[in-house]
Amino acid sequence: MGLFSTILEKLGFGGAQAAPAPEAASVPASAPASQAISVVDVVGQLEQKAAANAQKLNWKTSIVDLMKLLDMDSSLGARKELATELGCPADKMGDSAQMNMWLHKAVLARLAENGGNVPADLLN
Repeated sequence: MGLFSTILEKLGFGGAQAAPAPEAASVPASAPASQAISVVDVVGQLEQKAAANAQKLNWKTSIVDLMKLLDMDSSLGARKELATELGCPADKMGDSAQMNMWLHKAVLARLAENGGNVPADLLN
């Protein structure tokens, strides 16, 4: 299991794997809409975790803090592994600050793609 799958799992996404959105044809016509679409309250969960955490973690701007909040290894090695998994451009991999900024945006964008409610201001 990759690191991004771990993030999905820790936030309660349906499967532990990042997957494309299901096609409408695969949902039975009799299935209620609430079962067909699963939205994960990413912001609510992370804010709840931050409030319960003794450290002041700014998950909205820091990939290190986001990973710490999810009880994950936030070391440079772990972040590089996650960045590689998500396709970080090679020019950003050599500069940890640029990689961290790219990685933070990429993680939030992927959470949104997988059904997470991530506000637009955190994606830009």
